[in-house]
Amino acid sequence: MQKTRSCFPLLLCAVLAIPAVPALRAQSSNETAAAVVRPNAAVVPVPRTGAITNRQAQVLERARENPGPCDVIFIGDSITQGWETAGRAAWEKLCGGRQCLNFGVSGDRTQHVLWRFQNGQLDGLKPKAAVLMIGTNNSNKDDHTEAEILAGVQAIVRELRARLPETKVVVLAIFPRGQTFSPQRGKILQVNQALARLADGRMVHFLDLGPRLILDDGSISKDIMPDYLHLSGKGYQIWAEALEPLLRELL
Repeated sequence: MQKTRSCFPLLLCAVLAIPAVPALRAQSSNETAAAVVRPNAAVVPVPRTGAITNRQAQVLERARENPGPCDVIFIGDSITQGWETAGRAAWEKLCGGRQCLNFGVSGDRTQHVLWRFQNGQLDGLKPKAAVLMIGTNNSNKDDHTEAEILAGVQAIVRELRARLPETKVVVLAIFPRGQTFSPQRGKILQVNQALARLADGRMVHFLDLGPRLILDDGSISKDIMPDYLHLSGKGYQIWAEALEPLLRELL
């Protein structure tokens, strides 16, 4: 008699295979999600391109021309660079009798400052204090999340502490921007709340000028920020007056 082959093993295999389909799909979905997670560009050093490289080269050369001890270095973007134009009078008053160096580069983001650090910005310098004002350009549109901006500023502070261990760091809260409250200003507020926790009361300090720059109704006056982003001479005077007591304490 011819034996009939049992189909039970095949059925069992088929049954066991059914639950594997959703699991496979879930795994594939997770792999796809992982693949689209973007790296945080705010912590990856990159150089600037275009005409602004002239300014970048200028501040790098400024560092090379002024090696050794100095009182204060200012690091940041166009708002810091503006000490040389709209803020000149306030700068001369704040830095009169002090050796201050301006390392502000218009348009810089955290990643650009990190690149400058890796390419000689701090080499040979021995400042007593470093004033850091960076992050507003990272907040544009959806370029960076709050967590990414925070990580970028943290990376800069770590670099400053590692490269200039005797230098006291003053982290400025990112200035409010826009005539009235907006999602971008809300993003900045969240970053600032986290930045405040970087202060250790000894080598890292935090200074928030926000309340001094906005009116009682939350708006910003054109007398302080003509374009609701960059400071006027009056705005720089407010900055200088807020910074002066802290510098006297640190220097």
